[in-house]
Amino acid sequence: MNNARVSGSLRNRLVLTLLGGAALLALLLVLAVRSHAIQVAQEGQDNILLASATSILDSAAIRDGSVQVDIPYAAFSMLSTPADDRLFYAVFQDGQFLSGYAGLELAQAGGDLGPEFRAGHLQGAPVRIIEASRTIIGTEGRRDIQLLLAQTQDALSETLDRISRDAALFGGGFFLLAALLSLAATKATIGPLSRLTASVTRRGPQDLRPFQSAVPREMAPLVTSLNSLMGRLNQTLSQSEDFIAEAAHRVRTPLATVRSRAEATLQRVEKEENREAVRAMIKAIDESSRAAGQLLDHAMITFRADHLERNEIDLAVLVRELTERLAPIADMRDLSLHVKGDPRVQMTGDQILLQNALRNLIDNAMKYGPAESVIEITVTAAPHPQVTIRDHGPGFPADEIETLTSRFKRGRNAAHTIGSGLGLTIALDVATAHGGAIALHNHPEGGACVTLSF
Repeated sequence: MNNARVSGSLRNRLVLTLLGGAALLALLLVLAVRSHAIQVAQEGQDNILLASATSILDSAAIRDGSVQVDIPYAAFSMLSTPADDRLFYAVFQDGQFLSGYAGLELAQAGGDLGPEFRAGHLQGAPVRIIEASRTIIGTEGRRDIQLLLAQTQDALSETLDRISRDAALFGGGFFLLAALLSLAATKATIGPLSRLTASVTRRGPQDLRPFQSAVPREMAPLVTSLNSLMGRLNQTLSQSEDFIAEAAHRVRTPLATVRSRAEATLQRVEKEENREAVRAMIKAIDESSRAAGQLLDHAMITFRADHLERNEIDLAVLVRELTERLAPIADMRDLSLHVKGDPRVQMTGDQILLQNALRNLIDNAMKYGPAESVIEITVTAAPHPQVTIRDHGPGFPADEIETLTSRFKRGRNAAHTIGSGLGLTIALDVATAHGGAIALHNHPEGGACVTLSF
């Protein structure tokens, strides 16, 4: 049996594809959640900075010809964080520094511009800066007030780290769930293919019926092709069986006719040399007939062994019926066929193949058994059904027993005996098809023994 070439696992490919997609989606989900969290957190901080800056600018006023800014407590309290972020501010009038932290510098100049947010660094720490302005109009003219308010981002960083961890856990959970769903989806997808494989495996060699079970649309072409192949195979096997039967008839019948005419001719020939030639021709015809018959038998057995027609058989009855049919031939050779053993031996098997194997073994025993001897046939049921056939001939060559069941292999003591070297091969094939075996040995008191077990 040739094993199929394998190029990886379809199940593994599908699982890896789904897991790869799940991992990519989990990563994108983590990145999207973190990016959205940064945006939301930054917007929250900006809104607080804007509210604080607006509160400070609202407190600005012109008194005694100068600008005064009273920073309300609430302006800074609303910026307090669990991480105690540091706050920096600077106030400018018409671009000139008035008070606050001198390290803050204006990025925009001019009048009443809208608030602007930007990132920066102060004292080695990242900060978020808002620059806002307000125009104050008094009796002495117009004043442009600019305010810079900066806050470190320790609390924001801690919040983002926590959100990132939560997002990573959420992404991991999503990946785990997706992995489980991928395995389930893969099992469900591969399931119909596995069931089809199991259905093919369970079928016997003779079961060539088309598959009728519903399959997914994608598997329909495969099942259709498989059904078509099985139909063609069934047709081919039927044609092969018919051919073997027809060939057996067409080969055996002419040879039998030629042999009968040769024997009739032998009776009319008077010269000894001519009679010897006719005898040689008859012997050649017998050899050809036997070889052709056994070749066809072997072909038939090879064909039927793949699809046995099993039935309940009484092996003891089968052997007795076979010996009754072979008894006239044994009588012509001055041999006796003696059957003994259990009266009933039940088994399940192909009757035609069993008859063929037993006939070849008994025929071999009659060929090598000496005249006036007995062919002993023993049928037993325990420990398993078996038939032992023993003759009283020269036995098997001890050094050739292991090879005698090979096709066309004959022992060196069979050189002058008609045969094709297929009898033991046929018996071995039949035993193997029934899950049994054949054993060859020489009896201690002389003669060959063949045991066919099932």
